[in-house]
Order: sequence, then structure tokens, then C-alpha cells
Amino acid sequence: MTGFATALDFVLAQEGGYVNDPHDNGGMTNLGVTRRAWEAWTGQQTTEAAMRGLTPAKVAPLYKERYWDAVCGDDLPPALALCVFDFAVNAGPGRAAKMLQGVIGVVKDGAIGPATLAAVRKVPVADLIRRFSNARRDYYRALSDFPHFGRGWLRRCDRAETEAL
Repeated sequence: MTGFATALDFVLAQEGGYVNDPHDNGGMTNLGVTRRAWEAWTGQQTTEAAMRGLTPAKVAPLYKERYWDAVCGDDLPPALALCVFDFAVNAGPGRAAKMLQGVIGVVKDGAIGPATLAAVRKVPVADLIRRFSNARRDYYRALSDFPHFGRGWLRRCDRAETEAL
């Protein structure tokens, strides 16, 4: 299995199936893909039935291009890539990139490039995973909807860190 396939399997297991939680800003979501993201990907409006009909095979190309490639998953150590990709899916690829850049002490521009990758190579991967996961927990705790979703976010972060280590 490739790094992307492994990471996608992990993310899909965390995201689960169809939900439409009124407390969730993402609204209608299936396999972690919001209606808004799916419409942007397909270029057309979608229905609840179409959202319910999403499959891992249908959403994989979106995840690959908009999240995995956006955080340079193929260029990161696979274990770290899983954590960064999982957070990108949950909070956006730009935020995930900035968080990684923050924990390694490079300019937080939200675009993983040569400087970020060079800095990543200088730090033991397990160290990076722990630092990234701790920063992720801090991020979640600062959100206004932490009381509603926080326990789930922290469990997900813990699972990603454990899987990566």
C-alpha cells in the first residue's frame, strides 16, 4: 500500500459515513467530504441522495489532490504524512501546513516547499509527530465549538499519533 492509500484508509475510518449535524459548520458530510467541498470538486450542485451515495472510490481523487498533494504527503515521512493529512482533512490543508511549519520553526506560509521539507528532515520523525499532535490538540482546545466536538477531535488526534508512532 502506498502512503496515500494507508492514510486515506485511516481518515475514512475516522470520518465514518453520512452525517448532517446542525452543530457542524460543514453541514451535510459523507466520508469526511462536505457538500460544499463535493460541489467545488464536481463543479455542480449536489443532492442529499448524491451525498449519501459517496463511496471511498469516488472521494479518493478529491482527497488525493486537495488534501494529500496539498500537504506534499509523498514528500513527507509516511508516518508524519498520515498526521498532517488527517489534520488537513479535518481543518484544511493550509492550516495543517502552517502547523507543521510552526512546529519545525520555519516561516508559516501554508505552502510546504523545499525549506519546510529540509527542516523536516533534520528532526527525528517521532519527535515531529509528537510535537505536531500536541500543537493539534492546542488548536482544538482553542476553538469555540470544542465543548461540543472536542472529545472526538482529541480521540482522533490520539489515534493518528498512535498509528503514526
